[in-house]
Amino acid sequence: QVQLVESGGGLVQAGGSLRLSCAASGSFFSINAMGWYRQAPGKQRELVAGITQGGSTNYADFVKGRFTISRDNAKNTVYLQMNSLKPEDTAVYYCNADVKPVPEEYLEVWGRGTLVTVSS
Repeated sequence: QVQLVESGGGLVQAGGSLRLSCAASGSFFSINAMGWYRQAPGKQRELVAGITQGGSTNYADFVKGRFTISRDNAKNTVYLQMNSLKPEDTAVYYCNADVKPVPEEYLEVWGRGTLVTVSS
């Protein structure tokens, strides 16, 4: 069974920075794309950033220039560096990964989320 565990959320003032981490554990063959999503109260979950196994990245327009996604394949970990945070970035941030538990199968896995609160 594959698990994703996020860490690094918390309370920060507007303009500040946080770094989220998400580590995959368990038994699996490989991890393909990984990403971060967020869900604010009363809103739908939305993509923040994604990264392929090879390191190609994509970002939502609302975080371009402020957030940076990266990964360490040796540690099965993905990071989200968040700078210039705004109150509207307040949300629960979820880690997501496309995992191959065995070579012939794909499995989408979600973490339980970490809360980021940005005060004005």
